[in-house]
Order: sequence, then structure tokens, then C-alpha cells
Amino acid sequence: MNKIEILADALEYIECHLSEDIKTEDVAAACYCSKASLEKMFRCINRISVREYLIRRRMMLAAKTIFSAPKENLLDVALACGYSTNESFSRAFKSVWNCNPSEFRLNTRYSELYPRIYPPMRKGDTYSMHKNVDISELYDLFKQRKNCYFICCDVKHLMPINDISFKAGDLVILETLKRLERQAGADDIVFRIGGDEFTVLTNSEDIQYAEEVRERIKACNGETVSFEDKEIPVYLHTVIVKPKLERLGYDVLFEELHSVLEENKK
Repeated sequence: MNKIEILADALEYIECHLSEDIKTEDVAAACYCSKASLEKMFRCINRISVREYLIRRRMMLAAKTIFSAPKENLLDVALACGYSTNESFSRAFKSVWNCNPSEFRLNTRYSELYPRIYPPMRKGDTYSMHKNVDISELYDLFKQRKNCYFICCDVKHLMPINDISFKAGDLVILETLKRLERQAGADDIVFRIGGDEFTVLTNSEDIQYAEEVRERIKACNGETVSFEDKEIPVYLHTVIVKPKLERLGYDVLFEELHSVLEENKK
């Protein structure tokens, strides 16, 4: 079994056991490899540990439940995500969303900050360097809005921010999501397509509307996030596109959105 196959098995095992009290060694055992080997591979490809990824995915499940079922008891949400106490659950939730579950409940919309990761996509004899995230739940929406505009965005200069601290980088990613949600229309959808790349799927076939949303996003460039004693300015690169969605395959749409971003940064 090659490394990509092991990674695929690890990611699948995690998704199937999000509500259980699993640890890195459990994932490694399920993939028939050592904990050290799995951890090294996971960090190399995904830039985070197995435990960190597991926490992020659990907190996405928790956030989605809190948003879709606002009357759900928070302890029940915690138990469904593998946590036995409100305290440990709240601590994990705040580490991802930078707020408590009760504060998050006041949000008016939900976007998946850390979507499920899939192994790198094969391109000939190599693998794509883009982080391959799950946007499959949006396929029906893509079909309904096949003539609507996308606004693709990515964070400028994220690597120097990660050099300060990966926690600082996480805060910038969270700020990017919140910024896009604030500037997008009520019927627009914000989703993440990579490490520092997001897309706003508008509900409009009017290019002027897309331009107005883009200008609102650009107007926020330079606004800061606070990390310890630093104020870190956040700048986003943005481009408007209307992808050809006749062949709505995962790899087709995913690669096209990334290609548009790459081409317009040149």
C-alpha cells in the first residue's frame, strides 16, 4: 500500500469515527501502519497533526449541528462529537472558532471552515499540490446556479503569518471566512477550496452585482486581526469567474477554480 492509499484510509477512518473517542494510534492501527509513520505523512501533506485534523472536523460537525438545530442541548452536541464534558468540548470549540458554542449559536449563517480533506488528485505521474477538500454537498446548488458568478479569493502573504505562529495563521483564515460572509449577500454561499483559498458563490447572473460584492471585499483589505501583542493586516486577492459547469465533475470544478486564481495572480 502506497502513502496516498494509507492517507486515504486514514481520512476515511476519521470521517467514519468522528463521534467516537479515537486517538492517532487508533487511526494508524486501522491503516496497518505505525503511529510515527502516519503522523509524519499526515503532517507532510496536510501541514497539521492527525489530532489537530480530528479536532477541526469534529468542531465542523458541532458547528453545523448548533446552526441547524439551535435548540439542541450543547452537552448532547458534545457527546455526539466524542466529548464527555461541556468544558472539554467548549475548549476544543473555541480553539477552532475563536468563540464559545453558546456565542456561535448567535450566528446567522454557517460555512464549513475546515472541510473534509481528500488525498491529492493524481495528474499524470504527479499529484496536485492543492489541498483537495470536499465540496460535494454543494453540487445541487452549483447546478441551480450554473449561470451565476463565483468570486474566488485567497489570502496574500499567509506564509509569513504562519512563520509568526500557526495559530496566527488560523485566526487569519477564520477572519477571511467571516469577512467574506459579512460582505456577501444573504443568498450567497461562502466555501473553502484550499488552504487559504475561498469562493463566494453568488445567487446572481448580473456581473454588476458580483463586482459590487468584490469591491466590498477589497475595501476591507488591510483590516487587522489581533494575535497576542500584534495586529496582523489581512489582504485578499479576488477574481470574478463564471465556470463552465456542463461537466460537473469534482476534479473539473475544483481545478478550474484554482486555475482561475493562479492565472489572475500572474
